[in-house]
Amino acid sequence: MNCSEVMVRYLAAAGTKYVFGYPGDPSVPFLEACRRQNMEFVLATREGTAGLMAEAYGQLTDMPGVALSTLGPGSSNLVNAVANAWADRVPMIAISGQIESRREPFFTHQVIDHNRVFSPISKYTTSILPTTVGTIMRKALRTAMADRPGPVHISTPGDVVGAEAQDDEIVLPPMNALAHGLGVSGDLGDPVKVITAARRPIILAGISAVRGKAGAAITALAEALGCPVVVAPMAKGIIDETHPYYAGTLDMACNAFVWDFLKSADLVLNIGFDAVELIKPWTVTRPIIHIDSVPNTDQIYQAGIEIVGQIAPVVEAITSHVGSSSARWSEAEVAKHREALRALYLAGRTSGRLNPTDVVDIALAASAPDTIATTDVGSHKLLVGQGWVSRSPKTMLMSNGLSSMGYSLPAAMVAKMVHPERNVVCFTGDGGLAMVLGELRTVSALKLGITIVVFCDNSLNRIELKQHARQFPAFGTTIPESDVPKLAEAMDCDAVRVDSAAELERAMAQGPAADRPLVIAAHIDPAQYMAQF
Repeated sequence: MNCSEVMVRYLAAAGTKYVFGYPGDPSVPFLEACRRQNMEFVLATREGTAGLMAEAYGQLTDMPGVALSTLGPGSSNLVNAVANAWADRVPMIAISGQIESRREPFFTHQVIDHNRVFSPISKYTTSILPTTVGTIMRKALRTAMADRPGPVHISTPGDVVGAEAQDDEIVLPPMNALAHGLGVSGDLGDPVKVITAARRPIILAGISAVRGKAGAAITALAEALGCPVVVAPMAKGIIDETHPYYAGTLDMACNAFVWDFLKSADLVLNIGFDAVELIKPWTVTRPIIHIDSVPNTDQIYQAGIEIVGQIAPVVEAITSHVGSSSARWSEAEVAKHREALRALYLAGRTSGRLNPTDVVDIALAASAPDTIATTDVGSHKLLVGQGWVSRSPKTMLMSNGLSSMGYSLPAAMVAKMVHPERNVVCFTGDGGLAMVLGELRTVSALKLGITIVVFCDNSLNRIELKQHARQFPAFGTTIPESDVPKLAEAMDCDAVRVDSAAELERAMAQGPAADRPLVIAAHIDPAQYMAQF
């Protein structure tokens, strides 16, 4: 086998079904290896969106997504997606072509030092060699998957990628090796006693709990304690959001209200909560117990007790010890809190206009409970993050670590590829769509029947609001209006413009064809953003 064949066979052994990318000269042997291995190659319109597709694959499957670029500008275009996976804690194998190793030390045309570029945003960066390619692939896969997961970057020099491999044995490492037992540290005594003594505990659940498949355990603990659960945005669905003890999403719309609720606790159980998702500073001064698969090394919040181990078994053990004592919070109290949260979420609506929350609520009402929704970055994300009701994990995909615009459409495409039987709704703004507009043709070429809802207000609203808050006029934040339906139709998508709630309801009820995306240009009144944010 040549080095490319070894790499692709390792990826296939790990269960990878797709490589997302934009190839170049050094990619030719790798592409041929993919073809021979029946590995599907998805050609994006640029490297950045290919990388975001790979990230979404990792989010959905818990296995490394694979992104491919060429050398020089191809690799630098991939940087944003790799940084996204780094901050969002998603396993990824990013592969970039490179000039021949004999010329790399001195040649300058299209040559950048990949290790220096990618080291700050990767868990591991390296180049393959015929003598080490198998070992490198084992290390790359294991490193990408190890807690906390993240991207690995591999360079493939042009004179190596097709060379005969000497290190060619395919031996897959344990991809989900689990630590046994747990470690408890702190000076507040027995954690179970601390939890049992609390009268107003609140659980804050995050993305590590999703990776640890701890949803059922967290729900059982909440029921045993009579304890509300607030979730971090990328952990939406870790508890069914129709459950009586679901209490909202942190740092989305109505964030001050949710923070005040969290501060009302006398004990906060941070279960799998990763502070990378924090948008606002941590201001809770109540005692905290940190329960995660990794120690609280960030120290963004102070935890008097740390319990480090497999999250689901740890939570199950706590539940078995605390028993089902009388509820600390009644369901009626939590229901009252949610009613107030809902009222704040709807605040600022303009009668007779299509409001941003109308778009979220109408799309939700038209969607099956197992629908996968994706959201881009912007004011609409804050409303989607709070207003969309997620019934199970991984049914709301967003980037909330790096929070990169342009994420939602690539993520929706991959969601439909991984789960073709599921309904997929993509929320994006006109600014975010503009960044990945070419991928509309990729969606149609792949015959993916997804619904793409575009919040059209011709503005970079998040920045415009900040200008307004300082009493500055809008400057540099206006997006020239485009005819989104015509653009979408030119890329072989079905499309419609809607200006009212009734028109949106009809469009959502019709939905996309099984093999054609539907783009809905929702022309909203942005006044509600002003009231909300």
